[in-house]
Amino acid sequence: MTSAPTLAELIANAEADGHDHSSTEKSTGLLHIHNHAAGTVVWFPTWKTFRGTTDWSEAVDAAAAELAGPEEADAQAAGILAGELEELLKRAAVSGDAAAFAGENLTRHLTRTWALGDAAARAAGGQPFTAGTVPAAFEGYPYEVFAQDGGVFASSLFNDIIDARRQQTLAEEAARKALKPVSRKAQKNAARKAARR
Repeated sequence: MTSAPTLAELIANAEADGHDHSSTEKSTGLLHIHNHAAGTVVWFPTWKTFRGTTDWSEAVDAAAAELAGPEEADAQAAGILAGELEELLKRAAVSGDAAAFAGENLTRHLTRTWALGDAAARAAGGQPFTAGTVPAAFEGYPYEVFAQDGGVFASSLFNDIIDARRQQTLAEEAARKALKPVSRKAQKNAARKAARR
């Protein structure tokens, strides 16, 4: 009997596999995003593949320990998920390299989210998601966490991480422009325009 792989092993094998990404996806159960800004490929698991690794049960047990009880499990998990997503996007906004930050944090956030959902379902006496109804912990969550085996979640989150940094850069640029001293010529022109009104 062979033991289940770790997620790190699966990703390391995918990264070493070369350039036939579709073949690697089939053999590993991972999916990928082309990180064009960094010139890299970001590998991440599907939610099914994550459940087949040794990391899954450990992650679910750790998440379950954060939930108080069956009655509040879904609401608690939803609150934790919302807080962690907000924190992730805040950190992304101030990161020096959004592409690198996205590559480093994508899988961690995906797997944490799925583990919390599974822990909440288990605490409430239900089964982890297989198909059909989305668990209550994800009702207010802004991503479709299981669509296309998690591919929709990953690509949407990846784009939001990149956008968080872009929006921060635009805000910083606007603030710099607002603080720029106004030239005397501009002040005189503004005074002339005001006098004509």
